[in-house]
Amino acid sequence: MLALKTVSDFIDSVASDSPAPGGGSVSALAGALGAALTAMVCHLTIGKKKYEDVQAEMIGLLGQADELKARLTSLIDQDTEAFNRVMEAFGMPRTTEAEKERRSTAIQEATKQATLVPLEVMKLAERALTLAKSVAEKGNVNSISDAGVAGLMLRAACEGAALNVRINLATLKDGQFVAETRALMDAIATNVEVLADGLRKRVETVLS
Repeated sequence: MLALKTVSDFIDSVASDSPAPGGGSVSALAGALGAALTAMVCHLTIGKKKYEDVQAEMIGLLGQADELKARLTSLIDQDTEAFNRVMEAFGMPRTTEAEKERRSTAIQEATKQATLVPLEVMKLAERALTLAKSVAEKGNVNSISDAGVAGLMLRAACEGAALNVRINLATLKDGQFVAETRALMDAIATNVEVLADGLRKRVETVLS
């Protein structure tokens, strides 16, 4: 499993001549790291007398951040697995017309599933950004830079995942699926931009 590799081994896997793990897995990892930093700021706020009035909220945010971290971590491997299934479909025999039809159908189905993985990364990154913004606004001000990095990582996760969604949509023939997925992707991307900009402004205000 990619998620169980050492950092060095994972980086080497990405740098190899294999097309996977690639941008999709890296985007999921960026999201997991962003959620992890959000959880860290929660930990550094909980128990501090100065932040007694937000203890309950921080505990709740911590639980959500930990959940999102775990889900995004699982998507590191899911993205590569989905890509491998697409490659397997392309490797199917295509001698007869029947084989060509089965291969084409398999490619379309595998590509559709490979589209849903980065779309899920986008959804989770959006949710994690909402948490990170709250943490930046109410959490331990001494960790504001960490909250800022969380925002940057989550924005990168979303934007990176969006590129993977788009490249897959370009090869799909299911017009309804393409239209619905693109609309959802655009809505998430727009909201993520707003959230990330708001978080960045909070960080800049504190650090200025």
